[in-house]
Amino acid sequence: MALHISSACFSVVGHCSRIRRIRAVASEGSATLGTEEEKVKLGGSDLKVTRLGIGAWSWGDTTYWNNFEWNDRNEKAARDAFNASVDGGLTFFDTAEVYGSRLSLGAVNSESLLGRFIKERKERDPEVDIAVATKFAALPWRLGRQSVITALKDSLCRLGLSSVDLYQLHWPGLWGNEGCHKYIDGLGDAVEQGLVKAVGVSNYNEKRLRDAYEKLKKRGIPLASNQINYSLIYRTPEENGVKAACDELGVTVIAYSPIAQGVLSGKYGPGNPPTGPRGRIYTPEFLTKLQPLLNKITEIGEKYDKTNTQVVLNWLIAQGNVVPIPGAKTAEQAKEFEGAIGWRLSDDEVSELRSLASGIRPVIGFPAEKL
Repeated sequence: MALHISSACFSVVGHCSRIRRIRAVASEGSATLGTEEEKVKLGGSDLKVTRLGIGAWSWGDTTYWNNFEWNDRNEKAARDAFNASVDGGLTFFDTAEVYGSRLSLGAVNSESLLGRFIKERKERDPEVDIAVATKFAALPWRLGRQSVITALKDSLCRLGLSSVDLYQLHWPGLWGNEGCHKYIDGLGDAVEQGLVKAVGVSNYNEKRLRDAYEKLKKRGIPLASNQINYSLIYRTPEENGVKAACDELGVTVIAYSPIAQGVLSGKYGPGNPPTGPRGRIYTPEFLTKLQPLLNKITEIGEKYDKTNTQVVLNWLIAQGNVVPIPGAKTAEQAKEFEGAIGWRLSDDEVSELRSLASGIRPVIGFPAEKL
């Protein structure tokens, strides 16, 4: 992906303190999913979020999603998805500085869109409870702990916030342990400077996860989360020790691509595979092998009056210590996600789905997992 960083944002950083902070204030007596009782803590941090979040990877993107274009229609759909999520009590949103077309302050990328949507919502609903997570891109030219703080302040400008709830390292980086340790130092600095409530990592293998946990622990800072590719048909975190390490250390798993980028929804089949880059991953051959599992998901869903999407998200939540963040491109998708919580698959159903899925060769994950 081509990355364009505007110098304009750096000049604005010093003024970000004027921007209002989005505070987590739930309406008294609210019956939405966003009430304190229905939230979960991220790891050992004090940050609480809804049991299911919303991923904003597709917002503003023109390289992987949206058929390589972004227009007013896409933006309206994303805004509607945001508002439908908030209306349904799903108020934890995950974005990243590299999601979308550009990194400049006024550009149409995921952070700037999310910031715009939050501002609009707060204007008519000041007490709305919204938690924001974003990520630092470990780009080769970013050296040292200060690069984390500089990038974070740029993200805050695009979001229109003076602090963010969760800041994560998007991937380990290419400079080995020394470079990764400096990035972890930067996360700790962000906490101590009051720029973030909690910090996490993403796409970290077991060893790097443990190293990050211990390094932050020495400063009295908990590692809140590890955001990883995790779904019914991508269970590599169970096989490589990452999920077990997260459970042991009390680090929350934030599961991205929890519906396998839409494939587990049942929307696609051998005769209608996904378009664009996804079509090269989820081929007609793969989708043919997937059909028995999809049929079982549908069968279980009918028992509970739930869709395939709601069943597979519930399966992830049943693993414990997992907060899925499916991507919402439309209001209809956001409303469907609400139905994934408030009920639970039986242990036998959880096991049966895993057993069926185990016969399917997993798709290729993000290469950074092996760094």
